Amino acid sequence: LGKEKFHKSQHWGYCNNVAMLVGEDKPGIGGEPLPGQKLKPKRSVFPGEIGSDLPAWVAFDKQVLSFDAYFEEEVPDKNQELYRIRHCKIYFYLEDDTIQVVEPQVKNSGITQGTIVRRHRIPLPPPNEDQFYTIDHFNINTEVIFYARRYKITDCDQFTKNFLRKMGVRLNPPASRPDDPYTKEREKILDSMDPLRPYERIDTLKQFLEHDGHVLRFFCVWDDPESMFHDPRELVLHYYLSDDTIDIKEVVPVNSGRDVVPRFLRRDKLPKYAPTGLYQPGTITSRTVLNVFGNFVGNRGRYILDNRKTGAVHQEFYRDSDLKIGAVINVWGRKIILCDCDEFTKDYYRTKYGLEDFTPVPYKAPPPPKPEKTFPPYTGFGSEEDSLCSCMGLLPKPPQKDFKKFMEKDRSGLESNILRFLAKLVTDSSVDKDRKFIICYFLSDDTISIFEHMQRNTGILGGKFLERGRIKKPGQEPFKSEPSEYFKAQDLFVGARVCFHGHNFLLVDADEYTINYMEKHANEFSVADTGFILKKLKDIAEPHSQEIRQVFAAADPEHTKVIEYDTFRNLVVSITDGAFSEHEIRTLGRYYSVKEEYETDLHFLLAVAQEQLKKNSFENFGQLSAVLVYNDREKCGLLPHKMCRTICKSFKLPLAEDLLHALLTMFEDDHKQVEYKKFVDRLNWRENQIPAFQTIKLPLKSGDDWNGQPPSLPVKRIKYLPLLDDLFGKEE
Repeated sequence: LGKEKFHKSQHWGYCNNVAMLVGEDKPGIGGEPLPGQKLKPKRSVFPGEIGSDLPAWVAFDKQVLSFDAYFEEEVPDKNQELYRIRHCKIYFYLEDDTIQVVEPQVKNSGITQGTIVRRHRIPLPPPNEDQFYTIDHFNINTEVIFYARRYKITDCDQFTKNFLRKMGVRLNPPASRPDDPYTKEREKILDSMDPLRPYERIDTLKQFLEHDGHVLRFFCVWDDPESMFHDPRELVLHYYLSDDTIDIKEVVPVNSGRDVVPRFLRRDKLPKYAPTGLYQPGTITSRTVLNVFGNFVGNRGRYILDNRKTGAVHQEFYRDSDLKIGAVINVWGRKIILCDCDEFTKDYYRTKYGLEDFTPVPYKAPPPPKPEKTFPPYTGFGSEEDSLCSCMGLLPKPPQKDFKKFMEKDRSGLESNILRFLAKLVTDSSVDKDRKFIICYFLSDDTISIFEHMQRNTGILGGKFLERGRIKKPGQEPFKSEPSEYFKAQDLFVGARVCFHGHNFLLVDADEYTINYMEKHANEFSVADTGFILKKLKDIAEPHSQEIRQVFAAADPEHTKVIEYDTFRNLVVSITDGAFSEHEIRTLGRYYSVKEEYETDLHFLLAVAQEQLKKNSFENFGQLSAVLVYNDREKCGLLPHKMCRTICKSFKLPLAEDLLHALLTMFEDDHKQVEYKKFVDRLNWRENQIPAFQTIKLPLKSGDDWNGQPPSLPVKRIKYLPLLDDLFGKEE
């Protein structure tokens, strides 16, 4: 019989023309089975509609079948139990046909529980030990044998049932799970026993988890009657919601003479005391006991715990419901008044108890008025700020400058932050009447410098007239305690009369940068605020609206809706009776003027830009063009203005902000898109160098070529109808 079985499982084959004894499962050429040969699958075979075309280790990743099972275990040499029922879980991993057996932990079982069989492929019992368990070997109400131990499968989870049904497996009805007889016997014994000690479970974990870190804070006062001066003691009470404990800290004023202690009351539950006074130690306990025999059996008693708690003393403690503003609490014999609380405490009581009245109880005396600090008058030595610093402390420090203002208003690129005005002296001298001065106001430190314009054959040397520095306003006492007032930027405007060290100046003009700066910062300069000027003019001219309309109409006999600036200025002066300054009239004229376009010479800006690039040795035009082309996703040769500006900044293009903005604007199309190829080509000073500068030609006023600065753009014609509509409304 053994020989027949051997011959059935083995057959002959050839390898390198040598006859050899091979196994029955060896396939033929190309892995095809031989005639009459049936190959057994080594792993689980899933139908085509289950999962996907992916391999099993990908399609069934993290998918596990769970079965409920049990096995019987003999217990030798023990009369209380002959066998033991042990429940377990069988996990079948679909990705690699591995199996794991886990036994849940049972309290006080005395058995090492957990993983019974680690995860691996389990072979079938003999005589098929050359094969492994697959999905086809599992079903409900069946038995499996793992290493000679028989497991009875009783049930499975819903996912396992659905998967087996999709596999075409007909599921058996669930089997009942037997109970362990010894475990049931122990449960009966435990149920029939009464514990000797009555356990009282007090659950405080929920309160701790809900209110950990939540603290109510009250500001209290204690009027200590035993203190020498009967002054109130300020306290801060903290109520911890996690365990209903209280601690109190004293607020010790500075120089009060009291010792500073960490806590006025350490953290603990605060009891409410009965009128009888304090309880003796040992009176209040968590449990009570009864003496069963009393004093009948010598001096030795028999004590048992009292479930009824006969004679127990119950002590009440302060809770959050007892604390409110105005309440008086007893802190170990000290009467403390709750006067106020913080915002979290108010929200807590508003939410839990619906309280809305949190009026604080006044307990602090009003602070005494601070004595006004007086300083001695200025002595005349050094600056006023330096002399004042010597009065502020024993160690004099140099006066602090406004560094933030200096960084914001200092020269940056083409932004000079310097206001320049053309001025002349207010004098009766025929020699000084024709002198012209340039007043420069530096916004970074509020200093002023004056230069005199050179004129031939006048007998007066031009150049620096006044050193740069701050100038005091006239009419102030030289030696006084209060700091002196200095000229500000708001004091300088066209038409203003100023006195610098005894010299009276009349500001007659300003350069274009100054006019634009004041209009851009109209909230700081009222003379350049169009809205403020219109409101001021409306208050003056509104009662005479019809007469003013007729006057403007008479100034325009040809009905062109436009009048000359000089005519407009004379009309405004006559209407306001000299209440408007020259700067305010000019602001109105610029706002309602006919805009005349002055074309900026592109060659001039390109020449300036190329000169800057050449001085800084910038030659990365090829790389700059490549980055611009890369960002042009549509390859249309156009990019937004903002994107081009950002890319140029990333290359650290040595050009000022306003110059770069002006150049990009000139290469924009109607849709605000920049032709970046032309922009880079024109900037390339290596290939397209502009040989010479071409200046911007602007109409100049006669005699206004001062300090090399172009004068303000002239206002020639004024559209008066929009002005009248803004003042009096549109005429019907």
